[in-house]
Amino acid sequence: MIVVMEPRATDEDVQRVLSRIEELGLKAHRSQGVERTIIGVIGDDRIVKREQLALLPHVESVIPILKPYKLASREFRSRDSVVDVGGVRVGGKEVVVMAGPCSVENEEQLMRVATAVRAAGVRLMRGGAYKPRTSPYSFQGLGEDGLKLLAKARKETGLRIVTEVMESCDVETVAGYADLIQVGARNMHNTKLLRSLAKVQKPVLLKRNFAATLNEFLMSAEYLLSGGNEHVILCERGIRTFVDYTRNTLDLNIVPAVKQLSHLPIIVDPSHGTGRHELVIPMSRAAIAAGADGLLVEVHPNPAEAYSDGEQALTPALFRQLMKEIRPIATAVGRVVA
Repeated sequence: MIVVMEPRATDEDVQRVLSRIEELGLKAHRSQGVERTIIGVIGDDRIVKREQLALLPHVESVIPILKPYKLASREFRSRDSVVDVGGVRVGGKEVVVMAGPCSVENEEQLMRVATAVRAAGVRLMRGGAYKPRTSPYSFQGLGEDGLKLLAKARKETGLRIVTEVMESCDVETVAGYADLIQVGARNMHNTKLLRSLAKVQKPVLLKRNFAATLNEFLMSAEYLLSGGNEHVILCERGIRTFVDYTRNTLDLNIVPAVKQLSHLPIIVDPSHGTGRHELVIPMSRAAIAAGADGLLVEVHPNPAEAYSDGEQALTPALFRQLMKEIRPIATAVGRVVA
């Protein structure tokens, strides 16, 4: 349930409600709006009667939230959340593009990509240091050496870094280098990892699992939010269907659906969503038109020699074309490309 305070409620009034919620054995999450304070009540609210909170001074109303995800819902926060990633705001009027190689391979490759995407106007660079692969014989990433290269690229270009963490034991290490920590599709259901990330006050990019429903997706976000990390960005990256001419089926339906049900920002990964470089630009255009808050795109100086996912990576020249083509679409829907 949520507790809506009257506009005239003081900090003392709000604190009285927070204390009462904790006395009842529940958790409280305070959201400060422009005119009033809203308090989310998390836990088994069957143990409390609404009157126990509704009759407290300057409580305007107590409203039950029927959806299983509480803190991620529009009921809890009606306005859109904006996540600050090292000074880059995701979820506002700007459409934010994150671009870079699937895997950090070596310093030369990384710096070539960093220079290219920075010149195209990008402020966030993606790059994998730890790589979850289907085959144990495929390139698994450079580990912390890759993180160090990403940090060097940030120092030399000013780009903020997006990179994936795979295990709970690596959360502190990755958080020390990353500006935005990515949870890959395979780990969307990894509640132990999500709980670890909830304790780290770094923004998290949560990718949808390729077989996850919308409810399951938002419930995974709820693990982060309920654990204390409010800086969550969702990412659609395609789902598995009977279609065999693309790697996945990019489910753009989920973008407006999330906008209706949740206040969290959502971006789209057309690289994994299609698995084919020639489809990345068309689906990027479609994602912006559907209302996505940004894109996550793979760029490589020589895709034919990429250690991973070369077939879905854009060359720097094609990436410049993508940036050129999405700008008028963003303008048409009342936004701008950051």
